[in-house]
Amino acid sequence: MIFGKKQQETRERTMIEARAKINLTLDVTGKREDGYHLVEMVMQSVDLHDDVRVTVVRGEKKPRGIVLSCSLPFLPTDERNLAYRAAELFYKETGTTLETCEIFIEKRIPIAAGLAGGSTDAAAVLRALNQLHDTGLSRDRLCEIGLKLGADVPYCLRGGTMLAEGIGEKLTQLADMPHCYVVLCKPPFAVSTREVYQEIDSVPLTQRPDTEGMKQALENGDYQGVCGRLMNVMETVTATKRHQIGEIRAVLRENGADATLMSGSGPTVYGLFSDRNAADAAATVLARRFSETFLTETVQ
Repeated sequence: MIFGKKQQETRERTMIEARAKINLTLDVTGKREDGYHLVEMVMQSVDLHDDVRVTVVRGEKKPRGIVLSCSLPFLPTDERNLAYRAAELFYKETGTTLETCEIFIEKRIPIAAGLAGGSTDAAAVLRALNQLHDTGLSRDRLCEIGLKLGADVPYCLRGGTMLAEGIGEKLTQLADMPHCYVVLCKPPFAVSTREVYQEIDSVPLTQRPDTEGMKQALENGDYQGVCGRLMNVMETVTATKRHQIGEIRAVLRENGADATLMSGSGPTVYGLFSDRNAADAAATVLARRFSETFLTETVQ
């Protein structure tokens, strides 16, 4: 009598550093008929990152589908989590057979902070699964898939210094931002991006970013020129309701920041520093009041 061989269980794993982003500029230029706002923004990767570990298990007796876990126990680990949805969408779009996909996220990027924490985790899952399943999807194709998850996901798949237009999906590589240190400080509250976008329609925007000037400063490697052109129209909405945003900016300036700005829809505020010691000192001062304070640096 001949018996079939028992299928051998195999496990393949990879780990992706999912980096946060900051906005050097953010302008809202219009609104589409479907309600999505049109933006023009310059974004920059920083070294603060989540670790996203993805394991593909084949040959299990009882495949378990997508299994997500996280170092923060209060975060959802089902379809409410963008990283979970990224895995679901990857398997749907590629037709790859799903047996068991284990995802573990070591969170460091603050939640609902204007730093693309959820988007960058989703981008990391797409990159990891493309690698583990050897599907050979191009970066452009991954970005097409990522856009279905959120407007920031394509940027997070590329990273570096980028101009984003449209709803955030039209990306243009810019000259690398001159290296500097970045102090990030998130006050103890969250901000709803959707609510900020809804409110910005009724706010007169008297000041707008000099996007062309920012692009030229980057092209020239002009750090001071970059610092002088930081601008985010969403701060008009968020900072008027949350006085701590202005307070954090003031502390950063008082402690040697070359420039300060709120990132994304907030509430995280950052300061740019050319001097590491000054950045470290500023982070120390802020950390006494705000636990989610980080010293990091720009990366490409």
